[in-house]
Amino acid sequence: MVPALRFFSAMSFEALLKDIRNCRICADRFAATKTAHAPRPVAWLASGARILIAGQAPGARVHASGRPFTDTSGDRLREWMGVDEATFYDQSRIAILPMAFCFPGYNAEGADLPPPPICAKTWRQAALDHLPDVTLTLLVGGHAQNWHLPEKSTVTDRVRAWRDHAPGLYPLPHPSWRNTAWLKKNPWFADELLPDLRARIREALE
Repeated sequence: MVPALRFFSAMSFEALLKDIRNCRICADRFAATKTAHAPRPVAWLASGARILIAGQAPGARVHASGRPFTDTSGDRLREWMGVDEATFYDQSRIAILPMAFCFPGYNAEGADLPPPPICAKTWRQAALDHLPDVTLTLLVGGHAQNWHLPEKSTVTDRVRAWRDHAPGLYPLPHPSWRNTAWLKKNPWFADELLPDLRARIREALE
């Protein structure tokens, strides 16, 4: 059940985070997946953050740990950013706001389900309203890019056009191991985009 209509942006940040962490909108949806799991919203953000990582949704490992990017994707993302774990998990500096706060589960074939759109519709803009100090946003994967960018395009084309959005926004592929072949096929990503991104991150964190 969707919460009663509220003016979320007028809420205190603490109250908003409490409501997000108590959200059970998708309980029936998750119970019907192959994993049949209960909701566990992972909200990792603070109002003073300067960098926003707009991701997709927690995976099974994050669902278990309650901490975003505690997996090999997180290792690769931190390497792309040029930051250590302490910096990455400092919520006063880096906010992590996925398109869905909970692990969506697996389908009957064991593949990841997409983030339920109702999560972003319910919570995303209110959370963004409480992040006024963000100067740099990383759009990780197609779902985040679809929400934040007006043009319809592929992830590859958006990432290739990163200069059109820098220095305030960088479209990125998902750091999953599944994209290893993509990275080999597109060496310009590591040679051109990542050095610029790391320099921008250092600037934003100063």
